[in-house]
Amino acid sequence: MTGESAVPSESPAPAQEVLHEGFAQVCRVLSALGHPHAPRWLEVPARTCQEAAEALGLQTGQIAKSVIFRRKADDVAVLVVASGDRRVDEKKVAAQVGPIGRADADFVKARTGFSIGGVSPVGHAQPPVTLIDRELFRFEEVWAAAGHPNGVFRLHPADLERLTGAPVADVVKPE
Repeated sequence: MTGESAVPSESPAPAQEVLHEGFAQVCRVLSALGHPHAPRWLEVPARTCQEAAEALGLQTGQIAKSVIFRRKADDVAVLVVASGDRRVDEKKVAAQVGPIGRADADFVKARTGFSIGGVSPVGHAQPPVTLIDRELFRFEEVWAAAGHPNGVFRLHPADLERLTGAPVADVVKPE
C-alpha cells in the first residue's frame, strides 16, 4: 500500500465514522485516561498486523495485536497484547492465567464489544485478564487497534502497562 490513502488522517475520525461505537468507545477511554495520542482513522481497513504495518509505514512488530482467548475455568476473556511479528504461545499464557481455549467471533464481540480485526487493548465491555508481550519493548513506539479495523492509536509499550494495569510477560513462541 502506497500513496496518501494509506496515511492516517490528521483528524481523529471523519464525522460519519464516529458512529462506529467501538472506535468512539476507545476515543472516550483514551481521553479519560489522559493518553496524549488521539486515535486515528485509516483510509483503508487494517484487520491484520501486516495490513496495519503497511498502512502506517511501520515494521510488523510495531503493531500491538490483541489476541483474545477464553479462560476455561470461568469463561472470562483473556487478552494478550503481543508484537505483530510474534506468535502467542498458548502454553505460556495458560501457565499464567489457567487453562485457555480459542475464542470465536461471537465470544470476542460479547466480551470486548469489538469485532475481530479491531480489538483494542482498552475500552472492553467486560474487563479481560490481560497480559502484555515483553517483545513489544523492542520498539520505542507501537500502534494498536482502536475498536474498529480502520482505527489505530499510537503509544509507547510502557503506556500499555499504565492504560491496562496488566503485567508484562513472556507470552510468545521463540523465534
